[in-house]
Amino acid sequence: MDIFIAVMLFITGLVMGSFFNVVIFRVPEGKSIVKPRSSCGNCGTALQPIDLVPVFSFIFLKGKCRYCKTPISWQYPLVELLTGLLYVTLFLKYGLSVELFSAGFLMSVLLITFFIDLKHQIIPNGLVLTGLIGGAVLFILRFWVSDAILDGAAWYSPILGMAVTAGFLFLIAILGKLIYKTDAMGMGDVKIFLPIGLFLGMKLGIMAMIFSVFIGGLAGLFLILTKLKDRKSQIPFGPFIVVGTFLALLFGQDVLMWYLGNL
Repeated sequence: MDIFIAVMLFITGLVMGSFFNVVIFRVPEGKSIVKPRSSCGNCGTALQPIDLVPVFSFIFLKGKCRYCKTPISWQYPLVELLTGLLYVTLFLKYGLSVELFSAGFLMSVLLITFFIDLKHQIIPNGLVLTGLIGGAVLFILRFWVSDAILDGAAWYSPILGMAVTAGFLFLIAILGKLIYKTDAMGMGDVKIFLPIGLFLGMKLGIMAMIFSVFIGGLAGLFLILTKLKDRKSQIPFGPFIVVGTFLALLFGQDVLMWYLGNL
């Protein structure tokens, strides 16, 4: 049964990933995610259902448009596969539970955030609002349904998670602006921690922030040492937030228990 559920979740992830690609490409351009129908970005030909089968269409078409033979971005199958693997990984962690659906919803929003911020260095307010709406629904449900993500924390932990994480990053952004006379951190990075804190609560929200800063710092140091970037280069922080949050969902509680046990 677990294998069947995992396979179904993977297929669901492929389908959802196909939709996420639409959001990733259209939202930064201010286009509707509902209409018009998907079409080739080069020749403008409306794509048929056979052209839109997640991953398999890309393989069968050999990575090229059926109509004009223009190469198709690798981002399409990559997002689809990542979404499928994401859902399966969360299922292996949480099983078929409320936590699976809440974590899956949050990471779906964040996966879209990852690719938009990576390419455009923006985190659209619509994604933040979508995350907040989902987090608000979960916050209400938690009064009736237990949630292992909070691990027995007080009911107001999600509110503290929002205030502490987003508030801390907002302070960093203000101080960076005052000291360096430039944006040390984008407001999108601050705002995306509002839904993250609402879903994860204070403890895991802080863990997500720590993981994000640590991974971002290592990546930034690597890019500078390899001279791919310099100290003045703008490096999007959103992707590191997404990875840090995912790690917090998978390992945050274990790291906290290890740390507290070694105090």
